[in-house]
Amino acid sequence: MDKTLRSRDIKIVHIGNSLGVRLPKVLLQKYGFTHSLVLEETTQGLLLRKKQDDKLSWADTYKAMAKEGEDWSEYDQTLLDGLEDDDFDA
Repeated sequence: MDKTLRSRDIKIVHIGNSLGVRLPKVLLQKYGFTHSLVLEETTQGLLLRKKQDDKLSWADTYKAMAKEGEDWSEYDQTLLDGLEDDDFDA
């Protein structure tokens, strides 16, 4: 991505009973904006960013759980519940 800071003048326009801004199509494509995005209010101004998928992969979930360092040893007894001996294909 180009590291130079670019600025553009954009106008506030009427959209129905509201006001909004139009973003150039080339910028929407460049940053991967599709149907929705996140608007954050920061101390420097407004920040538009791509909406992140809330679903974690199994690998990401495992990494997040390992990072927390939670103790799950009390659930180890469920490994010995005897269900592995039952035949569920009947």
